Amino acid sequence: MKNHLPTPALEILVEVDREHIVEFESEIGHVKLIPFKGTVDCPLFHGIVEPCGVDTQVTNQNQVRHMSARYVLTGKDADGQDCHIYVENNAWFTGGEQPKPFRTVPTFITDSPKLAPYLHRNQFVGEGFRDERGLWIRFYELSDKAE
Repeated sequence: MKNHLPTPALEILVEVDREHIVEFESEIGHVKLIPFKGTVDCPLFHGIVEPCGVDTQVTNQNQVRHMSARYVLTGKDADGQDCHIYVENNAWFTGGEQPKPFRTVPTFITDSPKLAPYLHRNQFVGEGFRDERGLWIRFYELSDKAE
């Protein structure tokens, strides 16, 4: 079975606002909120991550970390039309270390008539990793087709 397309459907370069990270410890876990913005430049969509994005990371007393990033992309779809894409991207990790790359489960909502039939199907997986340019989030379409 094919796990994902060889090229990402969406690719985002994330720019973390390190000065405004908020975190604290509690008797039942750790909370960390990481604000960010970024850019998107791919055939499906070209634009920005609005600077109101936030990655909320909550680690419970059993050392299970839930990451939930929520943000809006503003730009142009593949037809050159102005549009938005809301992204909710979730991941769960156990055992302390975050895998590299890490996998996520995204959900998309868009006002683009061109992108809605594709993105609203919820058949995607995300991947996050760092390189010399920064933090990348890539989304791949899942496929049930045998190779």
